[in-house]
This record gives sequence, C-alpha cells and structure tokens, in this order.
Amino acid sequence: MTTTEWSVEAGTRVIAEHAGVRGPLLPVLHALQEEFGYVDPAAVPLVAKELNLSRADVHGVVTFYKDFRTTPPGARTVAVCRGEACQSRGGHELAEHAQARLGVRFGGTTPDGGTTLDQVFCLGMCALSPAVMVDGRAIGRVDVARFDEVVDA
Repeated sequence: MTTTEWSVEAGTRVIAEHAGVRGPLLPVLHALQEEFGYVDPAAVPLVAKELNLSRADVHGVVTFYKDFRTTPPGARTVAVCRGEACQSRGGHELAEHAQARLGVRFGGTTPDGGTTLDQVFCLGMCALSPAVMVDGRAIGRVDVARFDEVVDA
C-alpha cells in the first residue's frame, strides 16, 4: 500500500476534492484514509471547517466506525475473519494465535511498525474458512501453521 505522508496541505487538497459530493463526511474521511493510510487527528478540524460541521461531529464519526484508524498502519496489514463460518472452523483459535504471534491486540501495530493486525467480520470466503486478508489479498483455509507461513513470507 503506497500512501502519501500526512500534511495539512495534502489533507486540505483531499478534502476539497470530495467536499462537493452529497453527504460528504464519510466520502471525505474514506478519501483521507485512502490517501494517507489513516485519518490524522489534525484532519478533524480541517474537515469540520470545510464541511461546516463541529469538530465533535467529525471526531464522533471517525471514532465510531472501526474502519477508520487514527494512527498510521504498519507496513503490512493482516486481518483475521471473525465471522461465524470462520469461527466454526477454528477461527477463534486462529484469532488468539494471531494476537499472540504478533504480540498485539486487534487494531494494534507491532512495535517495529511492520504489521497491523485487524479483524473483519466476513471476507465472503465462508467455504474456505477460516480466512485472513493480507494487504487486501484474501487467503482461505488458514490454520495456525499457515498463518505463521503467511506472516513470515
């Protein structure tokens, strides 16, 4: 994932590009996250000003939706599916192992900045459960040993 380094100037440009759409708050926040890899807390007052919203409104949306992150992600993002089909096929053990293996809870990034561990609640790969997604690439039939192979690759 290639992202731009956060700056007020770059953030203002992204906001301006999306501010004209109907109901612009979510599209603006998604665009910021796509551009920078996260929604920098410094973007909140910029978004609020440009969209004529309160800072509290913008902050509330950023913190309510778990898809938005407020810190830069690791160089690689690993997401473990926590949906029912995956849970029924060893997903709980896989989730516990992933957190122990990487030494972070879901939503965290390893101290070296190498990997961010996330959870999702369906990857649509129920027939291939349990599943993980690594940098946007879905991988099915992942057990503990396969997880270690994927993380080490």
